[in-house]
Amino acid sequence: MNSLIENLTGLNKMSDQLIATDFLLSAKSAVRNYSIALTEATTPELRLTLRNHLNAAITTHEKIFNYMLNKGYYNAYDITEQFNMDMQNTDTALKLKGNSEKLLFK
Repeated sequence: MNSLIENLTGLNKMSDQLIATDFLLSAKSAVRNYSIALTEATTPELRLTLRNHLNAAITTHEKIFNYMLNKGYYNAYDITEQFNMDMQNTDTALKLKGNSEKLLFK
């Protein structure tokens, strides 16, 4: 994203968090999908391949989770703090939406 736009919208502070959150959700989805596929696999070779992919997806999820936890992007152990962060992110998104509509419909 253009640094000028990031600074004007306030996304310069949120970009890493948004990317990490999207990546975490994708990794979580991969874990779920590989788990389901593994239960449907009919050959030992396919089960082994899916199990290896599942383990890699779990490892990836763990790395992203730890990154987000260490950066303060995700507060898995403090529900109240996570809720407050989610509300702040929601407010920012709504403000961005409102500002973009003002610019478009001026």
